[in-house]
Amino acid sequence: MIQGSAFHFIENALRNPQMIDAATALYENRLHDAEPLLKARLREMPFDVAAMRMLAELAGRIGRYQDAENLLRRALELSPEFLAARSNLAMVLHRQGRSAEALGELENIAVIDPDHTINSNLKAAALGRIGAYEDAVEIYKEVLANGAQHPKIWMSYGHVLKTIGRQQECIAAYRSAIAIAPGLGEAYWSLANLKTVRFSDQDITAMEAALRLNTITSDDQFHLHFALGKAYEDRKNAELSFMHYNTGNTQRLAIVGYDPQTTERKVKQVKGRYTDDFYAKRPGFGCKSDNPIFILGMPRAGSTLIEQILSSHTMIEGTMELPDIPALVQEANSAGGMDSMTAEQATAMGQAYIDRTRIQRKTDKPYFIDKLPNNWMHIGFIKLILPNARIIDARRHPLDCCFSNFKQHFARGQAFSYSLNDVGHYYTQYVNQMAHFDTVLPGQIHRIIHEQLIEDTEIQVRALLAFLNLPFEESCLRFYENDRAVQTASSQQVRRPINRDGVGQWRMFAPWLTPLHNALGSVLAAYPSAP
Repeated sequence: MIQGSAFHFIENALRNPQMIDAATALYENRLHDAEPLLKARLREMPFDVAAMRMLAELAGRIGRYQDAENLLRRALELSPEFLAARSNLAMVLHRQGRSAEALGELENIAVIDPDHTINSNLKAAALGRIGAYEDAVEIYKEVLANGAQHPKIWMSYGHVLKTIGRQQECIAAYRSAIAIAPGLGEAYWSLANLKTVRFSDQDITAMEAALRLNTITSDDQFHLHFALGKAYEDRKNAELSFMHYNTGNTQRLAIVGYDPQTTERKVKQVKGRYTDDFYAKRPGFGCKSDNPIFILGMPRAGSTLIEQILSSHTMIEGTMELPDIPALVQEANSAGGMDSMTAEQATAMGQAYIDRTRIQRKTDKPYFIDKLPNNWMHIGFIKLILPNARIIDARRHPLDCCFSNFKQHFARGQAFSYSLNDVGHYYTQYVNQMAHFDTVLPGQIHRIIHEQLIEDTEIQVRALLAFLNLPFEESCLRFYENDRAVQTASSQQVRRPINRDGVGQWRMFAPWLTPLHNALGSVLAAYPSAP
């Protein structure tokens, strides 16, 4: 149902050698070849909406989502019924954490073409992102009932079932994906990522056979290596397990890349900006709401356990890892930066956070949790725009935490985790910055040491609730009875009582961890204090 200018330019693209070359380069992921071709085409034909859409796809692949959004909005301004561009815009909005806006665009597609069902998977994903899990489940069930035999739809269905705790159905969905596509590495990794599933000998044979297929993608390969790492770790075969983990990490790092010096520069900038003097010159700045509770720190440090404990309290709602603080940081930087921010702007930013996260609120509890780990980089900004927000630092033993990151394939956003040296360096930078804020914001950050929480749960929970100025409730000790939705890799683990299963897991791999020891340096010896 594409009409007008979109139809004209798409028809033209099918015959134009330059556009054919650009499309081929995109298909083969030769982005460095596609980009100059598409830009040249737009210089020659500035209203070519097909070229705009292709260039937006390229920008989205490398994470330039704002550029992609701008291109797609321009294409839709020129051709409002260009459904493919509107679908792409919905995806770009979803990947920026603006899932409610993405749903709006999907509704626009339904108005233009009521029979258009290709976006059902994205709609279900967006509904899941705003916490409408049961609605997402119903969409997947309808699509699959209509005969869709697409393995990635089965896999996405499994992800939602995992989040709401329907583990056996989740496992069956992942197995259905594998039955359709035996080489789909991500489906095997999804099973491994449940943490409670043990692979059979038959599973291992199938994964190793899949690795030998010429037809699997690089994405399949590293997912299979991560899954095999978990399979052999469960069998206590440390050498084979580490070999697969290391291979998967090496392959993933080659794709995403990571520069540790970038993290070091950011930490230096943060420490240079957010000083005693910075806050002294800004009394009264920020939105005064005390509703948010931030749990931050390293990934795989026990933050999901803390969230599960707190969300079992009658006054606290657990949400998920919210993308809003990093997005607001980008907006603030684009508007001139933190140093030039006025009191009114800081208040507006804080209120914007409260408003933007309201869609995640499903109860009338007065407090809610944002547990995006990487917000440790933005503590200074958080305290500028939300001075009354409470901050909890989730910290775990450096070797357990870092090696757990190394074993974990993250879908996006944690590029530091694919090298033992990089993850150790990242951990030291995190500790370095947290020590800075302990001095600049004394008493405003509560640190939970994971091992202490396991050993003295009630004492630690009482101290945590005292920091939040909330009464102790026994339900917080029975957190495993809480059937709330949990999106992180620990979703199944926090549905069990406190245990020591994750303590000391690095020891089996000690012979291969010298790069991690070296990167951690004095931080390892000083734990749980900062050196």
